Parts: sequence; C-alpha cells; structure tokens
Amino acid sequence: MPTRPANAASRIIGAATRYVDIALEAVCIVLLTIAVSATLTQVFFRYVLNASLSWPEELARWAFVWLVFLGMAIGVHRGSHIAIDLLARFLPKGWLPYRALTINAVLAATSVVLVVHGADMVGRSTYVSPALGLPFTYLYLAVPLGGALSLFFLAQQPIPGFPVRFSGLLACILGVALYFVFWYLAAALFGAKATTLSLMVISLGLILFGVPVAFSLIFGSFAAFAPKGALMLLTISQNMTAALDSFSLLAIPFFILAAAMMNVGGITERLIELATRLVGHLRGGLGHVNVLTNTMMAGVSGSSMADAAAIAKSLVPEMERRGYSRPFSCALTSSAGILANLIPPSLGLIIYGALASVSVGALFVASIVPGIIVALALALVVHIVAVRQGFGADTKRASLGQRLAAARIALPALVLPVLIVGGVRFGVFTATEAGAMAALYALGCGIFIYRQVNVKNFIFALRDALSDTIAVMIVIAAASPFAWVLVTEQVPQTIAGALGEIATNPLMLLLLLNVFLLLTGLFMEMIAAMVILVPIFIPIILAANIDPVHFGVIVVINLVIGALTPPLGMLVFTTARVTNTSVTDVFRAMIPFLVALIIVLMLVTFFPVLSLGLTGLIGP
Repeated sequence: MPTRPANAASRIIGAATRYVDIALEAVCIVLLTIAVSATLTQVFFRYVLNASLSWPEELARWAFVWLVFLGMAIGVHRGSHIAIDLLARFLPKGWLPYRALTINAVLAATSVVLVVHGADMVGRSTYVSPALGLPFTYLYLAVPLGGALSLFFLAQQPIPGFPVRFSGLLACILGVALYFVFWYLAAALFGAKATTLSLMVISLGLILFGVPVAFSLIFGSFAAFAPKGALMLLTISQNMTAALDSFSLLAIPFFILAAAMMNVGGITERLIELATRLVGHLRGGLGHVNVLTNTMMAGVSGSSMADAAAIAKSLVPEMERRGYSRPFSCALTSSAGILANLIPPSLGLIIYGALASVSVGALFVASIVPGIIVALALALVVHIVAVRQGFGADTKRASLGQRLAAARIALPALVLPVLIVGGVRFGVFTATEAGAMAALYALGCGIFIYRQVNVKNFIFALRDALSDTIAVMIVIAAASPFAWVLVTEQVPQTIAGALGEIATNPLMLLLLLNVFLLLTGLFMEMIAAMVILVPIFIPIILAANIDPVHFGVIVVINLVIGALTPPLGMLVFTTARVTNTSVTDVFRAMIPFLVALIIVLMLVTFFPVLSLGLTGLIGP
C-alpha cells in the first residue's frame, strides 16, 4: 500500500520535470530567434536604410550566452552532452549503474561550482554594457541559473538499474560532498603549485571515464583553481561567459540552423537528385552520388554531423538495396561528411579563425582546393572498391536535358555557397551575418520555392538546431578556463621550447604537429581540441614563419579525421546509430578512406600552394 502515494509522487515530479524541460526549450528557441533576428536587423539597417545600429550585435551575444547556459541544463536532462563512452564497453554490466551514479555526481559537483562561484561573480559585477546599458550582472546571472537548473534535473533523474530509490537525489548529495572535498582538500591532494598537473589529470581522467567533455573541463579547472582561493575561482564563470560573448562564434549556431532548415526544406533531396543525374551512371554510382551530395551540401551547411545524419537516412538504405554493404555505405557517408568542415562555410574554420585571430574569409578560400581534393580522393576509393567488388552503374546515364532540369531545380541551393564565401571574403557581411542570412535563405527556399516547410517541421528544425548548438557551444565555453590555466602556467612556451629543440625546420615541425593532432583526434572532439590547442600552437607556428591560414586548414583536416577513428569517432557513431549498423563493422570499413585522407593531409601539409594558391589569386 505505501507504494501508491510514492508512485503518485513520482508521476507528479516526472510531469513537472517534463514541463520545465519543455518551457526551457521554448525559452532557448526564443533566444535563438532573437539572436538571428537581431543579426538580420543589423544587416537590414546597414544596406537598406544606410544606418548603423550598435545594440543588435550586443543583444544577439547576450541572448546567445543565456541560450547556452539554460540549454546546458536541457542537455543534462536529455543526456545529449558530448561524451566519450569508452570505459563502458569494458566494464561488467553490473557495474554500469555505479559508473552512471559517479558520472552524475561529477555533473552535480560541477553544477554546484557554477551556482556558487557564478553567484559570486554576479555579486561582484559592477560594469554596464556599452550598447544596451544593462548591468553585466544580468549577463553573468545565466551561469548560476544554468547550474541550478542542471541540479534540479539531476535530482529528478533516476539512474537505470541502480538499487537505491531516489538515485538522482543521491547523486546530487554525492556531488555536493565532492565539491566540498575539492574545495577544502585540493591543496593537500594536489599541492598549490601543481595547477597544470591537477587540471590535466582530472579533466582527461574524467573525459575517459565518460563524464561529458564540458563538465570534465569545468571540474578540472575548479580543481586547479581551488587551492588558490575564491577569487581565482571567479575566472571560471568569467572565462566561460567571455568565450560565449563573441559575435564571431554566433556563426556556429546560425550555420547549424541553416543546415536544419535545409534538411526540412527540401534542399537535401534536390541535391541528391542532381548528384544522381550527374554521376549515378558511373561504376559504383551511388557511392559517387554520396560523395558529390556531401560536397554540395558542405557548401550550404558547414555542419558535418547534420550532413552525415541527413545523408545516412536518405542514401544508405538505397545503397544497401543496390548491393553495397551497410558498413561500407556508413563508412563512406561518415568520410564524406567531413567535407562540411573543409568546404566553406565550415564551422571548424570559423572557430579556428576566432581563436587564432585569422581572417575567416581567407580560411574559406584556402580550404576550397583541399576540400575538392578530399572529395576526389574519396571518389577514387569508391571506384577502386567498386572495381574490386564488381559493382556497376546504379542508374542509367541521364540526358543533358535531365541534368539541366535537375540543376535548375537545385539552383537556389547551389547559389548559396557562392553568396556566403563571396560575401564574407569581400567584406559584404561577417561570417556571423552570413550564417543568419544562410538560415533565412534556406527557410525561404523551403517555404516559397520547394514548399516543404510547415509549422511542424519548422519547429522540428529549430529544436534540432538548438540541441546541436548546445552540445557544441558548451564545450567551447568550458574549454576557455581550461585554456586560460594552460596559458597562465606558460604551457605554450614550454611546448614551443620543446618542439623548437626537436624540429629543425618548419616542415619537420608541421610533421610533428600532424602526428600530435592525429593522436589528439583519437580521444578528443574537434571543437574541444581546437579551443585548447590552437592558442598554444599559434605562437609556435608564427615563430617558425608558417602561415596561420595554411596551418588552419591543416588543423581542421587533422581533427576531422579524428571524427572517423575509434574510440571517439563521432561521425561513425552518428551514421551507425541512424542506420542501426554495428559501429565495429563501420570502423573496419573505414580503413581505405582513412588511408586516402591521410595521404591528402600530407599533400596539403607539404605543398602549401594547395591552400594558399587560391588565396593569393583572390587577394588578402
């Protein structure tokens, strides 16, 4: 009998939690809409009314900061934060609930850090924003509120298979205890001078254990700062907020939104149809269609995850019906998905440009030729596999009229990359404004040209873009205090000195950095790795007279290869999950594609003209 009231209470709590989740998601969607609208308003006033406004940019940045910290709590509730699920594969099944409890306890401890020291930052804030005239108190308030909401969700979240009732509340209690242990004992445990060591050991240890990357980095920063007192702990909230309070990084959610609008608006289907008309008649036809579709979509979306998921849903089942193995089809789709980060607009290049203070327009132009070479290399692998396995053409050769008709229908999508790259390169608008324009353009195509956007799939696109944005941007925010510790502890100078002694010339240095980045890509997601490593490597490559634009292309190629390799392999996990395919089989089928990509990486590394030649022709 006593279980009935308990079950009723559980249902009430569960319903309340769902309502809070839905309300938070709605608020975040509104904030994303405000950020896009403010950016478009800025463009409209500049070119239509010939006037300049100061407040839209600041409003967009503030909305973005609030979106990410509130969205962080949604990610905690839905388990959508980026994590490396390596250890779970080797643990006995009975241990998994206790591992999950430990992970949730770390999430709770990290949330306590954000609540306590974020509130401290709010109390100490005295500045006023220059454009909106609002106290920065309201900006920093997003940090403790996001932490508090994360704790709320964790407390209501039962751990599957755990024998104790109210396991979510238990995880929060353990998290609070963990916070106080590190707050009072960090100096004794790690020593006040072992900042970098404690940062690296704790952060990387938690990442490998399975704690989401963002929370691992934040808790590692807390452990590093704790021995130095409360004042130093303010830098966690301050650095995270400052990292997000960037108009340049707003390009990332805008291009993610553009990709989502493209998928629901019918652009993806038109590009697949055009690719089929152009190359479907070749040997291994649908494989070539896969590569060409990814190449064309890369010029629109900039998001590898979005492209890989969309094309896996559309093409992999058809490839399997035509005789291609599902692992091979997934491996090809994953490999071709990296083109979204090599052909502009590339989120990886935008992030690199912001971190390295390099022209995003120059990076866009520099990546075009390497991106095309990667596409050709993947097509060559498809041809070789088709010959060895006896695949023929998958469709009849299309007539010129059929090809022109398909091109005419897809023309609105094909125009967008030219507008984006040209507009950014020649200063018509910034990369962020280009992202907002791309989202608006994709929405317009879906409504007025292809007529596939309705209220239901429009909301679905907003929710999908929001989920991807939160997962990506919270890692960037969390990596900011992590990188700040490394810089203040002079880690870049130490690494630079060591590499300077080993590498006697720029090519040798690039070779060593390639090896290091490829190894890093095995265990770290691209964005997290870039945020941590780019500030370290930029002084090194500048001292060696290596062009930072050339180096940016090299960095992105290296790290997107990591999205195809175990144990992380995010693109492989994405396509395998979408198509219900064995991840192990996909990794095995990935080998010839990886060989081709590494060969291209070496070509781009040792022949800078491949990346800098077109940049030189178009101009600085």
